[in-house]
Amino acid sequence: MDNYSFVIDDQSLGIRIDKYLSDNISDMTRSSIVNLIVDGGVTVNNKSINKNYKLRAGDTIEVNVPKPVEYEAEAENIPLDIVYEDDDLIVVNKPKGMVVHPAAGNYTGTLVNALLYHCKDNLSGINGVLRPGIVHRIDKDTSGLLLVAKNDKAHNSLAAQIKEHSLTREYEAIVFGNLKNDTGVIDAPIGRHHTDRKRMAVTDRNSKNAVTHYEVIERLKGYTYVRFKLETGRTHQIRVHSAFIGHPVSGDKVYGVKNEKTSLDSQCLHARKIGFIHPSTGEYMEFTSELPEYFASYLNKLRNISK
Repeated sequence: MDNYSFVIDDQSLGIRIDKYLSDNISDMTRSSIVNLIVDGGVTVNNKSINKNYKLRAGDTIEVNVPKPVEYEAEAENIPLDIVYEDDDLIVVNKPKGMVVHPAAGNYTGTLVNALLYHCKDNLSGINGVLRPGIVHRIDKDTSGLLLVAKNDKAHNSLAAQIKEHSLTREYEAIVFGNLKNDTGVIDAPIGRHHTDRKRMAVTDRNSKNAVTHYEVIERLKGYTYVRFKLETGRTHQIRVHSAFIGHPVSGDKVYGVKNEKTSLDSQCLHARKIGFIHPSTGEYMEFTSELPEYFASYLNKLRNISK
């Protein structure tokens, strides 16, 4: 169970408790907080309250969030594009449109469902029954390379490399507009959006540091073909950082340009390269993935327009 405690000061007087908590607990939506209040999971001065309660100076709020009951993911015979595999790990080329692990609304057809069928019981258990072997993630509509651990030793080693920023993760994208500089670094903290809990944003509130390096590959008419290298790995990092500097990923329905004239049905973002120290051999290994058809055809279309 996750517990939160807040003491109200004069700056928060009169604010509704559900709004105050949604602004201060980054991983909960306002509706889920309301449900928790109704269920008695929120108290003020050791007493239950309703969702309309308005805060007073000196109020002590206690929030008790029960841990979600995890469904056990089931094995499904779904084809996988395996780039490399051994006893410790597997490198998979994930197609655009595939969800990485089961969650509300997507309990089947995920990469994890496919991995459970392919690997049987040979996946790390560190991330629980819904994310076995998953060391890092990429968005549903992002294609490309994903690293999966088959045992806990490999998982710990790879997770440590991510934490130390020594694991190579390079992406390629087509972004809207023309970047001013050929290379650069975007260093801006990312956290949950303060009003839309499904989105992330550059913010100083309940955020984590986020650093993205970029390099222009090719300049096109109205667009730029860019290589991104992650130093950190926050949710939606490249998409949020690209939008933050005024050059959102082309086709991005969440952070992108509204009414963009594009034939894409999702963002043009591909995890092109991954490199790491092998957990058992100590050897540096690196893999690349060819641009998928949707990306290559869109790039060629923009090149023709730019001639």
